[in-house]
Amino acid sequence: MTTLGSGVVLVVGATGFLGAEIVKILRESGRSVRALVRADAAADRREALMRLGGVELVTGDLKHPASLKAACEGVEAVVSTATSTRSRREGDSIETVDGRGQASLVEAAEAQDVRRFVFVSFAPSGIEYALGRAKKATEDRLGSSRLDHVILQPTYFTEAWLGPAFGFDPVHGNATIFGDGSARVSWISLHDVARFAVAATERTDFDKKLPLGGPDALSHQEVLAIFGEMGVAPPKVDYIRSNALDEQRTNAKDPMSEAYAALKLGVASGQVIDARHQSELLKGRLTTVRDYARRLLGK
Repeated sequence: MTTLGSGVVLVVGATGFLGAEIVKILRESGRSVRALVRADAAADRREALMRLGGVELVTGDLKHPASLKAACEGVEAVVSTATSTRSRREGDSIETVDGRGQASLVEAAEAQDVRRFVFVSFAPSGIEYALGRAKKATEDRLGSSRLDHVILQPTYFTEAWLGPAFGFDPVHGNATIFGDGSARVSWISLHDVARFAVAATERTDFDKKLPLGGPDALSHQEVLAIFGEMGVAPPKVDYIRSNALDEQRTNAKDPMSEAYAALKLGVASGQVIDARHQSELLKGRLTTVRDYARRLLGK
């Protein structure tokens, strides 16, 4: 295996949960980081990045192509985790951010001769919706570019989809389950996705497109059993059936509502990724769902 250089890495989406974790790991490995932040980014998130030391904050926005070209100047690698899915800012949408915005970033990286572009997409589910089309369009744009690139396709993040944000909170007595609870998903830790993203900026042996899943594929019922083994009482379970989720997707009034319904339908349908090849690309083992449950319970 050969490695790339040790130049500056631009992280786009640095104030998000995944982007911030990528910046942290890059700094721990001694890399210089440039973080693209919007002019109205929350002060606490800016300060968290600055506390890491060695992080240059540059103001920019995926909706403003000129700012992207300036941000890419002189960097060796770009990592983009940016998405509109958690944003409530005026003007942000799947079209403007996940679509045109990512395309503008690829164009800016080409113009500035960036050596490596790492795009965090997600594992395809076969379900049709606008966010999935936008992610695929960025993947295709990278494929037709002259950039050396790696497209990471993680499945569902453990910390998000097995957490209160999506109604799964057995520690506090509640568990929303999409589908009948029997479909298995290769839940992957956000921390491990960040580790893959950092490694992709450094190593030359990564595939151009790399599906990512955790070390074990578990159904919601099996996840609840793990919590039960650790002493958590059986929670009140609320099932949202697949046909109801598909109806939500079909009748969604906007692309963001459609996206969340489609993603939940993907969980209900299951998504299993063979992680054996991936695990060979990183030092140390991948985080299991059991590890996650122990951490939540302080064990």
